[in-house]
Amino acid sequence: MKRIFIILTLFLFFINNMVYSADDIAVKEIKYITPDGFRMNAELRYKNIPNQQEIPTVVLLHSLGYSSTWWEDIPDKLTEKGYAVLLIDMRGHGKSVYNSKLTRVSWKSLTQKAYSKYPDDVIGILDYISKENPHKEFFNKWAIIGSDIGGITGIIAAKNYPINPKTIVFISPVVKAKGLYAPVKLAELDNVDILSICGIQDTSSINAQEYLKKFAQSAYVEYPSESKSSGMLMIKNDKTLSPLIIKWIEQYM
Repeated sequence: MKRIFIILTLFLFFINNMVYSADDIAVKEIKYITPDGFRMNAELRYKNIPNQQEIPTVVLLHSLGYSSTWWEDIPDKLTEKGYAVLLIDMRGHGKSVYNSKLTRVSWKSLTQKAYSKYPDDVIGILDYISKENPHKEFFNKWAIIGSDIGGITGIIAAKNYPINPKTIVFISPVVKAKGLYAPVKLAELDNVDILSICGIQDTSSINAQEYLKKFAQSAYVEYPSESKSSGMLMIKNDKTLSPLIIKWIEQYM
């Protein structure tokens, strides 16, 4: 039994540190266990550039009910331009669905207490990556792209992380979601410009955008999308958003 346990431990270590490479792009699977035992999954992509020690990184945080597979061509376009991309499946979404008892948990059944841990989960993953990659700096220069609850999570995580992101892109902004509340943390976040994207018929997000703008300590730039949808579906349906977001990121990174 002990031998089987050792073999299993080594196998899990190997999987957790596995790097796939295609067309000079490294893709690393991140498996992070939170302090309360939740199994978080993420993916880190970056160009294989010899001796590169600092890699500007964009963290992508998806909408409620979606996963990191819904970002369309944004991750590929960012890595092509030399950025590292961190795609996080938040609790109850995508591959991040197992709790400390290895019971499968959907976002639909998460408690408000579980949702409150979203920002800490993000910070935990950032710290884990930094610890596991001591010869590369991923988060000295970084940015966040977040949609609805992902945007709130990003704002709170940004305020609580030692190094401020260079910018945040907030898609379909909301003031609060599942107990997470954006305005106070936004008001405490200095020198971080925000790009806020709303569908022209998304009255809820437009109202949230106007409210959040009052709390921003730096530039809060509004962009109306012609799409009638919101969140991840807006990115899918409005093909102008991907190049717009990437151009915005390039200004700051």
